[in-house]
Parts: sequence; structure tokens; C-alpha cells
Amino acid sequence: MSRKIFSWLSLALFTVLLSFTVRLTAVADTPKHYTELDFEPLPEIQLPEYERYELDNGMVVYLLEDRDLPLISGTAIIRTGSRYEPANQVGLAQLTGTLMRSGGTENHPADKLNSILEQKAASVETSIDNTSGNATFNTLTEDLEPVFALFTEVLRQPVFAPEKLAIALQQQQGTIARRNDDPNEIANREFNKVLYGETSPYARTIEYNTLDNISRQDMTDFYQTYVRPENIILGIVGDFDSDTMIERVQDALGDWQADTSLPALEPPTASQKYAQGIFAIDRPQQTQSNILLGHIGGRFDHPDYPTLSVLNGVLNGFGGRLFNEVRSRQGLAYSVYGSWSPSYDYDGMFIAGGQTQTDNTVPFIQSIINEIQKLRTQLVSEQELANAKESILNSFVFNFQNPSQTLSRLMRYEYFDYPEDFIFEYQEQVQNTTREDILNVAQEYLQPDRLVTLVVGNVQTMKPPLSSLEQEINLVDVSIPEPGRG
Repeated sequence: MSRKIFSWLSLALFTVLLSFTVRLTAVADTPKHYTELDFEPLPEIQLPEYERYELDNGMVVYLLEDRDLPLISGTAIIRTGSRYEPANQVGLAQLTGTLMRSGGTENHPADKLNSILEQKAASVETSIDNTSGNATFNTLTEDLEPVFALFTEVLRQPVFAPEKLAIALQQQQGTIARRNDDPNEIANREFNKVLYGETSPYARTIEYNTLDNISRQDMTDFYQTYVRPENIILGIVGDFDSDTMIERVQDALGDWQADTSLPALEPPTASQKYAQGIFAIDRPQQTQSNILLGHIGGRFDHPDYPTLSVLNGVLNGFGGRLFNEVRSRQGLAYSVYGSWSPSYDYDGMFIAGGQTQTDNTVPFIQSIINEIQKLRTQLVSEQELANAKESILNSFVFNFQNPSQTLSRLMRYEYFDYPEDFIFEYQEQVQNTTREDILNVAQEYLQPDRLVTLVVGNVQTMKPPLSSLEQEINLVDVSIPEPGRG
């Protein structure tokens, strides 16, 4: 055999072997389907050691040491909320929460306070939302003393500087002027009004005239009424010694006494205003519809909440029925979701919705209602049940990723008078949920005949029209009242 032929055969054999090797490598590198993946079982979740104290003035203090990083953070949850403000002063609580920090303190005007915190790369913030107030601080361990002193000043000695109040009012007025710019925001805001009623403390909105009714004295009165030691749960987590820290807290806050009587803090109740109906906000410039539909829901402490969570898992999310059927198979939605969404101490809601092309509005609504009806009439599959439970149980680890999350959960449970082991009881009940349980709660709590539906979109061009749903169409006016008018 000539050398030339031998060289050619050698090259051919090398090419074949190389091709075979590449194919083996490619096969070996082919990713497995997600159903073929094996994972180690998740570790059992345990609460870390923490200390709970109650000062003589009624303030509750949680301390949780975490020495991993030279950082310390704290959160004070305050028993208050915008649901307690007068109906003609909507915005009072939010402004009070903002000005507690932005308005400065008796010893540190706002600009000086900002400068000190910026130099130390620290923060002190305050806010008041619908159901609670919050004051927080974050600092390096070495700067704890000055930062914690500023934090206690903000809690105890806010001055609500008039010039800062003027700025905050201007910002709120700007927010009102722009509130109809985003159709998704319109839908979320107006759905609460349709469901609970526009005068409900869980749905009302800040208006120019309610801002006009708020004075600096009103803010001072609101602060003195609700921001008081017996209304506060303070949690601190980070790089500290608990014995030393509780002494620091006692020295800074132990002598704090309120000058006014403790107000009644019974949460306002929530109820559904309309038994059913379709409500539309006409936006001729839109080429898609934002849709929400639902009815009143329940509370986290309801005995059936764990089972309803599993029902959520079947209905909602990537791989859930709404995604698979409404979005993927029928192609009716850009996005779609549905959730039993409870609250801690008042009735939440069941809510479903999403975004779709204008002409898909009616089919989208009908398809969601159809999926709700299926849950009420048919057992879910064993695979759906397993997937939903696995998703919920696997996500538990993310509720306890770090000490701050754990402490926040403990404080929130005490704030709303829930047992410390609430989440673990919930976990056990999720594990025990059956297909029959889901059918039973779907029949009891999903109520298609009580659905209220809100559509934000080009109502005039919808084909088929909303009237094909054979319900009265109620047009919702979202025009913004001019300043000085109701």
C-alpha cells in the first residue's frame, strides 16, 4: 500500500472516530427534561433562636443575632394604617408616615439627618400603608450607636416641618394628575372600588380635596394617637449581643410614654358592594384590554385556606390551568392569572384577570369563568394535585432564606394575632390536601354567580361586544376631579 493511500485511510478513520466522539459528547450534554431531574429533599425548616421582650411601656422587642456580616437592621411595626383615617382626609396616614422621616426631628432637621446617614451609608425610613406603619434602619455594626439614636429620634420626635409638608403635598398632587396614565394601575385601583365600594377604607383613593383637608396639626394629632410604645413591635437582627442590645433599646425607648389615650383599633370590616356585574372603563386609544374579575374572599386564618392555596396552584402560575388553557392552547391572553388572595384581618378577594387583544375580551372572560366552573364540577388530576403541592412546599424554603425574613414573619404574626407556628400548621395541611378537598372548597368558595368584572379598554370596538355576556354594562368614570372640587 502506498504511503499516500495509507495517509488517506488514516485521515478517514480519524474523521469517523472524531465524529463518533462528538456525537457521544453531544448526547451526554443533552439536558434532561425537567421531569427526569432528581433533587435532594429539602431540609426541615426550623426557627432560629431569638429573644422576645416586653418593655414596661408595652413595646414588644424581638432580637435575633446574625454574625455573618457586620450589619444590623431593625423594623418597627406600628399599629395604625390609612384605614383608620377620616373619610374626608384620605392621604393623612400616608403623609404622616412620609413626614415622620422626611420632615426631620427636633434635633436634626431633614437635610442634616440626610447628610449624616449618607456619610455612614446607613438608612432610616418610615411609611404608613393601609394596615400598618413601619419604621426601619440599616447600618454597619460600627455605626449602630449614632444610627440607632437617629432612628429613635424619628420615632419619638418628628417635627413635620411645614416646608417638607408642602413638598409632600405637591408630590401627591402630581401622583393624582398622572394616575390614569397606566391602564394596569387603573384596573387595580378601580377593581377595589367595584368590589368593596369606593367609600370602603380598603378602596378609597387620595383626591385633591382630601389633601386640602389635611393640615400639619392633623398629622401631628394622627402621629400622637397611633405612634406610641404600646402600639409598636420592634425587631432587630444582625451582628450584636442580645443582652447589650436590649439594654440599648431600654435606654432609648423604655421611658417613652404616650400623652393621649389608646384609640380603638378594631379593623374596619370589608364586604362586597355589588352582587355581580360588568364594569367598563372606555379607553379608545388602547389596542388591548386589561381585565379583572372576582368576588370577596377570606382571611389567612380560615380553616380552609391551606386547601385553597393548593387550588391556587392548580389554577395559577406557569403550568397552571389558566396558563395552559387560556394563554397557550386558546391563545387568548398576553398574561393571565387567578388567585385566592386573603388578608390577615379582613376579607380579601378571589381575583383573576390579565391582558388580551381588544377583540379577545369577551372570549377571555368566558374562558376564565369556564375554568372556574371546571374546578367546581370535576376532580383535579393526581398530577395537578402533586404539582401544586410540590410547588407550595418547595417554596417554603424561600420564606426563611435569612434571619431578617424569619424575624419579619414572626413579628407580622404577632401584629395580626396569629400563632407563631401558623406557617407550619399551614404546611402540614397543604401536605394532607386531597383531590376531594379541592373539589369541596371550589364548590363552596368559588362563586361564578357573584363575579364582578372590570374591563379597561376600547369598549366601542370590541367584537363580540361586552353586551354579549348578557349582563348590564356599567360605565365607570375615572376622570380626576379638579383641585378644590369634590
